Formats: sequence, C-alpha cells, structure tokens
Amino acid sequence: MLIRLGYEITIECAAATPIISLLDIHPDRHADIKRQTRVLTSPSVPTRTYRDRQGNICRRFTAPAGNFRILYDAAVEDSGETDEVNTLARETPVADLPDDVLVYLLGSRYCETDHLSNIAWQLFGHLPPGWTRVQAIVDYVNSRLSFGYGYARATRTAAQAHEERVGVCRDFAHLAIALCRCMNIPARYVNGYLGDIGVPADPAPMDFSAWMEVFLDGKWYTFDPRHNRPRIGRVVIARGRDATDVPLLHSFGPHRLALFKVWTYEQEGNRFNPPHHGVNRTASAQMLA
Repeated sequence: MLIRLGYEITIECAAATPIISLLDIHPDRHADIKRQTRVLTSPSVPTRTYRDRQGNICRRFTAPAGNFRILYDAAVEDSGETDEVNTLARETPVADLPDDVLVYLLGSRYCETDHLSNIAWQLFGHLPPGWTRVQAIVDYVNSRLSFGYGYARATRTAAQAHEERVGVCRDFAHLAIALCRCMNIPARYVNGYLGDIGVPADPAPMDFSAWMEVFLDGKWYTFDPRHNRPRIGRVVIARGRDATDVPLLHSFGPHRLALFKVWTYEQEGNRFNPPHHGVNRTASAQMLA
C-alpha cells in the first residue's frame, strides 16, 4: 500500500530564532519513499541536515521574526502488515547485551527508573521474563493512564504520569519504557506517523504519535502502550532515550505555535493529489520543546 503523510506547521517568533527539527522520515524508510516534496519553508530560508547519535536526521535553520511556515508531503510504500508479534521472544541477559543497547537500560530525563524500580519489581517481578512480561507492562500502562489531549504537559515524567494517571501517547510510552528498564529490559522511545489504517477512524485531529521499541532475543520489537494492539502503517521519524532526544521542534528562543496539521492515510491510486489536511490544532505539547 501507499501511505500519504506530511505536515504543515506555522510558528511565530519575536526575533530570529535558531531551530533544530526532527521531522524528516528516518533513514530506515528512505527506500520506501516513492514521492515527496522538499521541506518547504515560508519565508524561504537555508536549511541543512545532520545525523545525531541515534541516526536520526536533524534539520537546522533559523526562523525569522514573525510567522514562519514549514511544509512537507510524501507518499511512502508500506507492506500493509501489522506490527510483528513474537510471544516466544526472550529477554537477553544484561551481560550479553550489545554495547550500543546498554544506554536504553539507564534512567533518563522523562524515565526515572530510580523512582519506579520498586513498583516495577512488585508488579512484574513474578512474571515469566520476555514477551509476556513486556506485554504485561504495556497492559498495565494502558489501563493505568487515561488518554486525552487536554492532559498534555511537556514536563510530565513517567513517575508523574503513574501518579496522575493521565497523559498523551508520549506519557504512555515514557511510563512503559521506564518500567521495562527497571526490569533490565532495554526500551527506547519512538515518534512518527501512525494513521487510522485498519482501525476505526479517530475523530480527533491527526497528530504525530509516540510508541516504544523493546530489545528482545537480539532485535527491537514495537509496542504501543497507548493503543495496545498491533497496527498497520507506522512510519518512524526518530528514536531516542525519551522525548528529550527527539522533539519535533527545538527552538533556541521562545516561539508560539500558530498552526499544526498532520496527515497520514492510505493513498488510493497512484496520483499525487493534494493531501487530506488534518484539522488545525493550536498546540502540540506532545513533542514540541
């Protein structure tokens, strides 16, 4: 299948403001991009990209004073298959983990393993290690937290989400990641596109989504604590320890979000028609920093 995806974002800056964006599709999916625009800015400004330590594409530019618009649109080929499920996947002993995976066992800005370790072992220490334990963590987070865009708060940590019992998808991911790490299971944060493909359409405005990947049996598997079911059509933008590593926009100075649209849906036919734009949203506290 072809998935049509993209975004239109307008911010307002009081003065010229350097910005780093993590909005480019992850290199893992570049071979699947069948058509795309350049990343368009209005007013037009020079941009350049680099790769961070996790291999994500970061884009640097300076937004001028006033309104500044960023636009991107693409069609990406997808298998149409749901997230892989392997209920027999085993945990890898810490001593046998690859060196580059160890960082995903450590506490981080939003995933405070020190605050949640006792709770994690009380809740999940008796369960069989491996997929069963990870799924139990995801089930717990999915039932523990209530989802709502009105609950968005950029500073909420995993421990705070556990206490407050509310959040957006990034909070669901942070709490599940932290609980996995407490159990010595490597887990990392992912953001990207996830449309309503193969599921009833969500009437809420489209947004970017956050989920997690867990290292079992020598590979990374996708788990989605918010939706808690295998889904079709995920397109990764970036991966990191938590949302600190992968904000959609990081501005080195204040800005106001004036317009936020995201679209991701199955493209019918082969024509690159104008996208079905998402609905305006005045804020996206999910992933803007």
